[in-house]
Amino acid sequence: MSRIHEALKKAEQDRSASRGDRKLEEPSGLVESRHAVQIATRDEAVVLPPTVAPDSIPHLDSGVLQLAELRAKCITSTWNLDPNSLVFSSPKDFPSGAEQFRTLRSRLYRIRETKPINTLLITSSTPAEGKTFVAANLAQALVRQHGCRVLLVDSDMRAPRLHHVLGVPPGPGLAEYLQGGRTELEVMQKGLEEELYFIQAGSHVTHPAELISNGVLKQLLARVSGLFDWVILDSPPVLPVSDAVVLATMCDAVLFVVRAGTTPAAVSQKACQQLQDANIVGIVLNSTDDSPASGSYYQYSGYGLGQSNRHK
Repeated sequence: MSRIHEALKKAEQDRSASRGDRKLEEPSGLVESRHAVQIATRDEAVVLPPTVAPDSIPHLDSGVLQLAELRAKCITSTWNLDPNSLVFSSPKDFPSGAEQFRTLRSRLYRIRETKPINTLLITSSTPAEGKTFVAANLAQALVRQHGCRVLLVDSDMRAPRLHHVLGVPPGPGLAEYLQGGRTELEVMQKGLEEELYFIQAGSHVTHPAELISNGVLKQLLARVSGLFDWVILDSPPVLPVSDAVVLATMCDAVLFVVRAGTTPAAVSQKACQQLQDANIVGIVLNSTDDSPASGSYYQYSGYGLGQSNRHK
């Protein structure tokens, strides 16, 4: 826990230092930077390979959903991955970036040795701190392990971005499923990565909090978790809306994202207090500088030049 507090303090110091150089702008869009991501977690156990998931789970309509049925009947589409948002799409441009997400992957496996984790929520205090960036790249890192199956879910039905990052055209997704209009196989799709599956947010809804709380999503996670080594949910930020707090109660663990130089420590601490009943396993300090004093692990090179660096 002390490492998490240190990371939040570092983010506050970076923010204070940046005030003397420029006026902070409200982050917008999904533009990655040359800056680094620092990771602090709570445990230091031994890294183990992913566990083998069972091949069947209960299904609402047909009783049992087999892995073979999932692979054969879920939507298959061509994904046009955004090379400016995914470090594994351009490994020559971001070699250290990809390595940093491998480090995050290893640390999560260390934690999972002592704390069973299958469903992982990615959230932050406020918008534009890098939740979508972290969720997408972590999923890419995990699925690169042999035999590891990953389900990535865009549970941010207020401002969905993952379908843009993955290059997936808008279509039915979580919103339609929660309203009872679609089955798992009709909203789950796979693309170029054989073992990476995706449920997009779906159509715009005016009552996402009510949909999240109706119990259907909890049932969905219970049914599909047995088919996947990891289920990763990208969520809305904690402070503006209640969605993330409710989602955290349905997940095994929470990974908290903080944007260095932008997020005040007090704001992050307030968000963590709202998540006090959740299992916060670590913090990702996003968009740090690459100076030796910062302790950052790597630098995104050749990208995000010009204006202030931003993550969504």
